[in-house]
Amino acid sequence: MDSESRAAADLLAALCRAAEGFAMLRHPFIRREPLSRLDPARAIVGTDFVLPDGRVARFAVTLAAGDDAFHVGGDVSVEERVLLDLPGHATAGVREALAVFDEYTSEVLARAPLFLDELIEEISA
Repeated sequence: MDSESRAAADLLAALCRAAEGFAMLRHPFIRREPLSRLDPARAIVGTDFVLPDGRVARFAVTLAAGDDAFHVGGDVSVEERVLLDLPGHATAGVREALAVFDEYTSEVLARAPLFLDELIEEISA
């Protein structure tokens, strides 16, 4: 397998790992909807939670290919309110981009339960 094929396989594996992680993210009182969007130059993986008050909380990571770099991001938002915005990261190498993508996925997933509990408390108050 040449290096381009290996990079493509690594990209698919990273997207699958992220999708699996977000698929396991649950909360007993909040309905969830998986989020996966694959555009020609961008992938978004995450989960939308529909809060009891109707607002949508989005937990997501992104990986985009630009003309000269790969761009990675991660965020948590409720409607227009941003709860977590990981710094955008740009790199020329796909392997470095995938490492950051995995790191951002772990960061968003690790903080999700706390954010969800805080949102439920906010609604209950």
